[in-house]
Amino acid sequence: MRYMLLFTFFILELYAFDLSKVELSSFKVANGKTLLVEFLEQKEIEYERISLGEESFGIFDNPLNKGKKYALIPIEYYAKKENKKFLIHYRESGVEKKEDILFKVVDGAYKKEHIEVQQEKVNPQKKEVKERIAKEYAEAMAIYNHVTKNSYLQKPFILPLESLITSDFGKARVYNGSLKGYHSGTDFRAKIGTPVYAVNDGKVALVQDRFYSGGTVLLDHGEGIYTCYFHLNTFDVREGDLVKRGQQIALSGKSGRVTGPHLHFSARVNGVQVDPLQLIELLNNKLLKGEKKL
Repeated sequence: MRYMLLFTFFILELYAFDLSKVELSSFKVANGKTLLVEFLEQKEIEYERISLGEESFGIFDNPLNKGKKYALIPIEYYAKKENKKFLIHYRESGVEKKEDILFKVVDGAYKKEHIEVQQEKVNPQKKEVKERIAKEYAEAMAIYNHVTKNSYLQKPFILPLESLITSDFGKARVYNGSLKGYHSGTDFRAKIGTPVYAVNDGKVALVQDRFYSGGTVLLDHGEGIYTCYFHLNTFDVREGDLVKRGQQIALSGKSGRVTGPHLHFSARVNGVQVDPLQLIELLNNKLLKGEKKL
């Protein structure tokens, strides 16, 4: 009986969850950035999801390596700078279990940016304008919060155009002397009519002229990853179109709340606004290896 118990204990230990099979892109991540978690296959282990507080994030197959899985944890711009832990939810031989992993949210040290625009674009007072803004916001969030189960990603990301970056993600935005949040993307210098390209394969989720973002295209890359292209002049795609990396999707413009023509490029993960260049560099270096990196 004693040897049988020892043997049983040995078998249980043999199949126990192995944290060495879980790799983080970093144990420190700044607010507004994205954390990548990678998983190697483990015998008798079925990965299910990750939770951080009340938020839940899917665990998906690595698109280029079926022996690995991954999850993305977007960190809110206004997240507290503190030690945190997320939970890995999994099944071991059919039994639901979880493991916690510690990491730290650090300060992104973003700068301030002062901008002068038309006053009606800062504090719109008309009822119909407020209703339009609320409607457009609800429509966009419904898209961002939808997680398409399949991935369109097979190759590394590219940039939407080759140009000078005029404003980085995360800068505190002061419009006409009043603080109005932060810059939610990366601005590229682009005169009106400059071709804008899809940064990766995906499906067109929205084509619309919106109050703040002007001419807008949203691309769904699958598994909760979206890229956004704002202030466009004309569109070359329609909602529902499947697009390829490098395909022209629009021409740049100066529509919406702008001080001049440019392309505003941004990204969302599970509905959370994140630094788009950090996200795609992370995915290129860790998940979509094999071609030119940013």
